[in-house]
Amino acid sequence: MVGVPLARRTKKRTRMTRVDSVLQYAALGWPSVPGAHPLRRGARACSCDRIGCPDPGAHPLSPAWSLQATTDTALLTRWWQREPEANVVLPTGRVFDVFDVPLTAGLTALSRMDAADFPSGPVASHGDRVLFYVATRGNPEDEDEWWSCSLDVAPTTIDETPGLRWHCRDSYVLAPPSTLATGQPVSWLRPPDGRPLPDPLRVLDWLV
Repeated sequence: MVGVPLARRTKKRTRMTRVDSVLQYAALGWPSVPGAHPLRRGARACSCDRIGCPDPGAHPLSPAWSLQATTDTALLTRWWQREPEANVVLPTGRVFDVFDVPLTAGLTALSRMDAADFPSGPVASHGDRVLFYVATRGNPEDEDEWWSCSLDVAPTTIDETPGLRWHCRDSYVLAPPSTLATGQPVSWLRPPDGRPLPDPLRVLDWLV
């Protein structure tokens, strides 16, 4: 009897599922919550079945996502066993913030960081965007120094970096191995490794 080649068996065994990923995020202290996912039928169809969904496969399943996001491994496992294709949504402004920049600008900045031996922290590819995960500044007492950002809205104070979005409080991002409406996967360029996240202002210097 001819067996399955070891390389093929190894590849199949090590392929990450969504539940594997959310459990790894939980081990880092990163809460997550299930998101909608794009459907195979029809262009830009979303699993939420909302007619004309403005953001197919790129939003939480529940409007109560902010309250539901958790690191509870038992709950996460139940959620993704029930919805194995659900995308992975990570709330920002808790453990980390995320700089969300156009692809070319992000790859250029990452290349410069590498050349200077600057620790970029976790970095993800997100279609035509690059996401830089940085330490959050949380809820500072001086509200003039911070803001509660809306999704896909760049802070008006960052005029030097058009197209930059700073996901902080009350926001979220899709994390690997989510799938975009285009069929592209969200994937890690620099996966999280448990080391402290970089200072957001230092990373912002590189992006600017």
